[in-house]
Amino acid sequence: MRLIVIGGDAAGMSAAAQARKRRKRDDLEILAFERGDWTSYSACGIPYWIGDLVDGPDALVARTPAAFREQDIDVRTGHDVIGIDLDARTVTVRDLAAGREFREGFDELVYAAGATPVRPGWAETEADGVFGVQTLGDGTTLRGWLDADPKPATAVVIGGGYIGVEMAEALHRRGLAVTLVERSAQPMGTVDEDMGALIADAIRKIGIDLRTGITVQGLDTAGGRVRAVVTDDGPLPADVVVLGLGVRPNTALAAAAGLPLGTHDGLVPDVRQRVTDGVWAAGDCTEVLHRITGRHVHIPLGTHANKQGRVAGINIGGGYATFPGVLGTAVTKICDVEVARTGLSTTEATAAGYRFVTATVESTNRAGYFPGAVPMTVKILAEQDTGILLGAQIVGKTEAAKRIDAFAVALWNRMTVTDMTALDLGYAPPFAPVWDPVLIAARKAADAL
Repeated sequence: MRLIVIGGDAAGMSAAAQARKRRKRDDLEILAFERGDWTSYSACGIPYWIGDLVDGPDALVARTPAAFREQDIDVRTGHDVIGIDLDARTVTVRDLAAGREFREGFDELVYAAGATPVRPGWAETEADGVFGVQTLGDGTTLRGWLDADPKPATAVVIGGGYIGVEMAEALHRRGLAVTLVERSAQPMGTVDEDMGALIADAIRKIGIDLRTGITVQGLDTAGGRVRAVVTDDGPLPADVVVLGLGVRPNTALAAAAGLPLGTHDGLVPDVRQRVTDGVWAAGDCTEVLHRITGRHVHIPLGTHANKQGRVAGINIGGGYATFPGVLGTAVTKICDVEVARTGLSTTEATAAGYRFVTATVESTNRAGYFPGAVPMTVKILAEQDTGILLGAQIVGKTEAAKRIDAFAVALWNRMTVTDMTALDLGYAPPFAPVWDPVLIAARKAADAL
C-alpha cells in the first residue's frame, strides 16, 4: 500500500511517522511532498529567531528530511503538489528545482497543506521590503533583509493578532522604530476589549507606536523598495513591512479535486481525521470542533496540527484514534507581559447564544510579600443557568500565562465555577498567594451567579 502526504510540517509528518511506526516498509510505502526546504519545524519560533532570542533556522527544525528517510519515509522537499485526481488515485507534482511535472499514485492520501496568509490586494507589490511570516523560508528571507546594508531603521507591522504582536516585539528588540497597526479598537481580538486595553498599554510602554482604529489603504514605494504604509490616518514611514493579517485554510487544491469544504473554507474530517474513503486531512487546512459551542472553527495552531496528524497516522497504520476537538487555548507575550485565553470570549459567547456572567479580578503571581510578586488580571465567563465555566483570559507578567491551563482542564471537563473554588491547587509563597488567582476568579464568578 502507498501513502502520499501533502505537506511536510507538523500535521503531515506526524501522520507519516505514526503510520510508519505501525506498518513496515514492505507493507506500507510512504512518500511525502513538501514545497519548502524544511520539514517538521516550529513556525511559532520564527518571531523569536527574528528577535535574536533563539538560533535558527536549523534550531527550529524538530526532524530533518534525512531523519525521516532513515525511518523509510521518502520525503521530497522542493516539490509542490499541484493536482489531485481522486478517481485515478494520483497526484500531480511539480519539481520546483528541475521544473518538471510527474504523477504518483496513492492508496491513502493525507492532505496537510497548512494555511495561506491573508494578503489584501494593496499588499500585492513587486517592491522589496514587504514580508509575510508563515514559513521558515519566510523567516530566512526577512532575516536577510534585516541584516543587509543599508539596514532598515523603521518597520510597520500590520495586524495586532498573535503574529503581529510577536513580530512587533521582535523588530523592536532589533532596534527598529516599530509601528503596529490594528484596524480594531484594541489589539488581540481573541480577548475582550477590556483585556485588550491592558495589552495595548503594555505595547505602548515598551516604545512601540501602536495605532488602533485605522485602516491600511496601500503601500508607497520608490526605487523598487517600500517607503511607507498609506492609511486613512496618514502615511507611516517604513523600510520594512510585515503582514500579520491572519491566515486561511490552504484548500484550493482540495476544492479543485472535489473535496467538500466547511463554512471557513477548511476541510472537515470526521473524528478519525478522515475526509472520505482513503483521504485524510489534518492541521491548519482543516476546521475543528469547538467543544463548548459544538460548531466547527478554524484555529490554526501547531498543537492541534500535531495531534490531528498523529490521529490520522494511527488510523492509517491500522490502529484507532480520535481527535475530540479544541477549546481555543492560546498564549503569547509582548516583552514581559504574558497573554492567555481559552474557551469563549464575551463576543463569542454572545454569538453562540449563551446567557452568562463575568468576573474580573486582580491578583499576584506569588504571595504579595514574596520577592518577584507582580500583578495579573484574570477574567472568566460562566453560564448563567448552570454555572459551567465558558472561558477565561489572563494578562499579567511572570508566571501568569500558564495558569490558563487550569482553566482549560476545567473547561474540558465542564466544571462549574463553584466546583472550581474547591480545586486543590498548589500553594507556597514563591509560587502563588494562598488563594491562587484561578480560585479567586472562580469564587467571584460563583458569587455573581
